[in-house]
Amino acid sequence: MARTFERTFVAQLERRLIAPAPLIQVLTGPRQVGKTTGIRQLLARWPGTSHYASADDVLVGDRSWLLAQWQQATLAGDGTLLVIDEIQKVPNWPETIKALWDRQPQRLKLVLLGSSALQIQSGLTESLAGRFEMTRLYHWTFGELKAAFGYDLERYLRFGGYPGAVAFEDDPERWYAYMKDAIVESVIGRDILQSRKVANPALFRQAFEILSRYPAQEISYTKLLGQLQDKGNTDLVKYYLSLYAGAFLIHALDKYSAKAWLTRSSSPKILMASPALYSMTAGQQAVADPELHARVFELAVGAELLQSPGELFYWREKSAEVDFVYQHQGQLYALEVKSGRKKSAKGLEAFVAQFPNARPVVITPDNFAALSEDPRRFLAAL
Repeated sequence: MARTFERTFVAQLERRLIAPAPLIQVLTGPRQVGKTTGIRQLLARWPGTSHYASADDVLVGDRSWLLAQWQQATLAGDGTLLVIDEIQKVPNWPETIKALWDRQPQRLKLVLLGSSALQIQSGLTESLAGRFEMTRLYHWTFGELKAAFGYDLERYLRFGGYPGAVAFEDDPERWYAYMKDAIVESVIGRDILQSRKVANPALFRQAFEILSRYPAQEISYTKLLGQLQDKGNTDLVKYYLSLYAGAFLIHALDKYSAKAWLTRSSSPKILMASPALYSMTAGQQAVADPELHARVFELAVGAELLQSPGELFYWREKSAEVDFVYQHQGQLYALEVKSGRKKSAKGLEAFVAQFPNARPVVITPDNFAALSEDPRRFLAAL
């Protein structure tokens, strides 16, 4: 990772922590996207006292270890910044943090982070409601990788998402092994299967391989179910998709409709969370195929839109389709991705005719960099 590059969440977190009486700050997001690195950048310039501790430093995390870190920070003085990394490895951490925080509210400034997004999120909702503020980190965008490593668009569509994999890009076998072992298997094997009930782990892994074959494509739950080598129902597929989404691997977009029940019953559009995840499963050579290249570019656009606040959908009625529908604070955008794949040009017209308040937007390789740099500013300027 480029040492001089700093992701935007670092400054945002700093602003929240220096404000009067900040809530507990929680960082969650995919593995290997720079959470710990960003925290170390913040600590390096923190003006007051601080204490950093990682649950990786102990063989068996327990309540006494967490209590010891809290006491050490408290002894350093009021207002000390306490950072606990890999918090999910401490048994019963939500209850312990709740008890310590409620006993001495706002005496410390507290940041919690970890590598398992699912375990972090479940712990928060169970015990710490009303006491925390969430910062969600996502995969590195095209704009970030361009600034930090000099990426161009083609490189991004092959490798984009994980800065830790940059060092292996010239060695396909090492790059693949890093993505598979350090990213995908760590998420599936450790984050999901160890924290969620999955009756058939082999089937769950097979589902990941099947879903990866449909980048930025709409597919019915029935068709997905038919490719799984076991009995099940559509609820099983939906459950699998929810787990992959919670772990920042695969997202399923619903079809946009003014009627909520139609949205919930629609076939999903499958989005890998970053181009690198698709390249890992399909092979880097797949991006050279014109049809797949266009699909991966569409995937890249969707993955970056998902990082913005608001809701993301797709839309289709008969032969008319819109790649993405983005809704935020009462504003509706209909986005068509143009990248070489032959598609009907009538989708935007049909959507705007049905939803006159929508703003039509065309995304191309030429303006993708501007979208990536600041999606909301890009859309607001249109």
